[in-house]
Amino acid sequence: MATPLYHPPVKRSVEIAGHKTSISLEPVFWDMLRRAAEEDGIPINALVAQIDGQRIRAELAPGLASAIRVWLVSRLDSDG
Repeated sequence: MATPLYHPPVKRSVEIAGHKTSISLEPVFWDMLRRAAEEDGIPINALVAQIDGQRIRAELAPGLASAIRVWLVSRLDSDG
């Protein structure tokens, strides 16, 4: 059975630069992140690390979960 569209965030651990961190995202965003990593041919941890690198260079850096959501929506926008 598919996860409902409206579902509370799910916390998962990822590793960035050798350090584990937890990220809470709604399942729809976890699915999008997994697909993006598969399309790019890299592990989810590597993709999250790339997003994190972009995030920390931003003038007003958001939290990591917010940065991932924005990155995913921006990717959708650029694909269209």
